[in-house]
Amino acid sequence: MSRLDYPEAIIALIAELKRLPGVGPRSAERIAVWMIQHQKANPEELSKALDSSREMVSLCKRCGFFATEGRCELCEDSGRDASSLCVVEHPTDVLPLERSGAFRGYYHCLGGKLSPLDNTSPDDLNLSELLRRISSIEEEELEVIIALSSDVEGEATANYLAEILEKYECKVTRIAQGLPAGGGLEHADELTLMRALQGRR
Repeated sequence: MSRLDYPEAIIALIAELKRLPGVGPRSAERIAVWMIQHQKANPEELSKALDSSREMVSLCKRCGFFATEGRCELCEDSGRDASSLCVVEHPTDVLPLERSGAFRGYYHCLGGKLSPLDNTSPDDLNLSELLRRISSIEEEELEVIIALSSDVEGEATANYLAEILEKYECKVTRIAQGLPAGGGLEHADELTLMRALQGRR
């Protein structure tokens, strides 16, 4: 006796939802069934929003952040501090930094980090535009802030960047690492504690 399953159309929808980051098989199944059964699901609007965002949103030609036409609103903002440039891995890394209100300079998104296992080399990153931007900035005291993740690939990318930026007249810094706000010492690993002690003020 064959096992009862969803119709092919729902199975295909579940398979597509499972491809989304952070959505497992059970979550994909719940979302698919909810979208089909629930009156407020409005899948047509979801489909329209997906199509619209794919058509209208691209990456800024200058910094790599999300844009709807050519350059993003951050690059177009002449009121920002031109003497500081923050280098991040992905466009989504810009948002938490902006929301903190602590940085008022410009950004540059690399589009990833060096990873031999994923075959990501320097040629796959947005490095040529970064170097072109640094060369064209006329500020006397330019600071390039490297704000990459603290995993092995992030460290390797940060070290590679620091090495190639030695040729340019700019100050290269790295964001501090250590204990998160509200975090206790008992939950911190040895590497985090070591970096917190090394980066103390």
